[in-house]
Amino acid sequence: MHDCFLLLKSIFKISYSALKFNLVPVLNFDAIKESGISPIHSAAAGAHPQCLEFLLKSGFDANFMLDQRIRKGYNDRWKSALYLAVSNGDIYSTQLLLNAGALPNQDPINCLQIALRMGNYDLINLLLRCGANVNYFCRENTTHFPSALQYALKDEVMLRMLINYGYDVHSCFDCPRGNASHSHYVTDGWTSTAIKDTMCIRWLHMLVFYCQYPSY
Repeated sequence: MHDCFLLLKSIFKISYSALKFNLVPVLNFDAIKESGISPIHSAAAGAHPQCLEFLLKSGFDANFMLDQRIRKGYNDRWKSALYLAVSNGDIYSTQLLLNAGALPNQDPINCLQIALRMGNYDLINLLLRCGANVNYFCRENTTHFPSALQYALKDEVMLRMLINYGYDVHSCFDCPRGNASHSHYVTDGWTSTAIKDTMCIRWLHMLVFYCQYPSY
C-alpha cells in the first residue's frame, strides 16, 4: 500500500493531464475505500494543489481518513489529507480542503498544533477561522491548560490570535493543587527551568489583561 501511495505521488509529478484524462476516469471509489488511502492524500502530500483541486471537484472526499492498518506505519498516526497540507505549509491546498469541508480536528496531532509549531500565522488564522479547536490538549505533552499556549509564550501576535478565537485563558490561573504545598510540584511537561525561562512577569500581565478585556 505504501508503494501505491508513492506511485500516485509520482503520477502527480509527471502530469496533471495524465491524472485528468487517464487516471481519474478509471478509478473505482469502492476500490479506493477498500485500499484505505485516497488520491487526495497523495496530492496533499506531494503539494500538488492543481491535482488536489481537480480531485475534489471530481467527487473525492476531503475527509477520507487513512485506514488504521496504514497509519501504524507512521509515527504521528496522521489520518487526513488536511494534516499533510498543513505539514507542508501549503496554504493553498489547505484552503482547498477546508473549502471542500475538511474537518480540522481529526488527527491525533492537531492540525493547529502543526501550524503553531511552524509559527505560520496565515495557516493558524485560516485553521482557526474554519473551526480548529483552540483549546486542544496535546497527547504527548499534557498540561493543565490547553496546549496551544506553549507555542505563544514568547509571541504576542500568536497569543492575541489564540485568545481572539476563544482560548481558555482562565485555565492558566486554575491551579490543580489549590492551597496545597507547591514546593516540589511540577506540572507534567513543564520543568521549573522552563517556567522560569518563559513565564516572565510581562507575559503574565498580558494574560491578566486579556482575561479582563478579551475583545481588546
